Amino acid sequence: MPLAEVEIVHSRPIAPTRRVALGDLHLPMEPEPGFGRILLGAIVAAHIGGLDPDLHDDLAVLMAMVERGESVSQPRLRHRFQVDTVGLQRSVHRLHGRGEVLELELDEKGAPIQQVLGAVYAVATLAPEHRRPTMDVLRRGMRWSGDTGPRLLSHLAGRSALPGLPASVDPTAWALGVFDLHDEAATTDRQLVQQRFRELLRAAHPDHGGASDAAAQRIAELAEARRILLT
Repeated sequence: MPLAEVEIVHSRPIAPTRRVALGDLHLPMEPEPGFGRILLGAIVAAHIGGLDPDLHDDLAVLMAMVERGESVSQPRLRHRFQVDTVGLQRSVHRLHGRGEVLELELDEKGAPIQQVLGAVYAVATLAPEHRRPTMDVLRRGMRWSGDTGPRLLSHLAGRSALPGLPASVDPTAWALGVFDLHDEAATTDRQLVQQRFRELLRAAHPDHGGASDAAAQRIAELAEARRILLT
């Protein structure tokens, strides 16, 4: 049996409606940091680069609502989350243990947004005390840039920082530099930070002319810079 498993059920690309549901879940939280958390974070890390930039703000709101255990009205991010799985396609993601080595088995069916939404909604099935630390791992996955190999698993487990950000660097100064903001007063202007984030995210995305080979790294930097300036 896998160490963790997530079944995300979703509409097919040709379907006229966009739907997401959950199938079987095996998400152990113990021992720390939790194989279930690592798998959910890996699903997000593997698919976050394929999201429409316009959806990132709404995704952040949804994640906060799920973390707090709030009721989420539907649809969200252009998809309706439901219980019924009849007629939907299934994507199964697993985390395996091969001796002392962890290996990911990620399904490639479905759109990136469906996989990310499935991972987020899976957090809502956890006991309240596990939701915040698990959502923190999903946010860590959003900041990842690279392949889905061992370095990602270490990153999700909290054993590595965002690539390219040395511990000696002042995080606020670094974040202002990423956003090309030169006035530290901007750190108190949440509207300005959000506006700048959306502008730069759109420019970085391959669908809007950004270089595809550098898009994941740039998106990860922007997401981390926004987190630093807004917390």
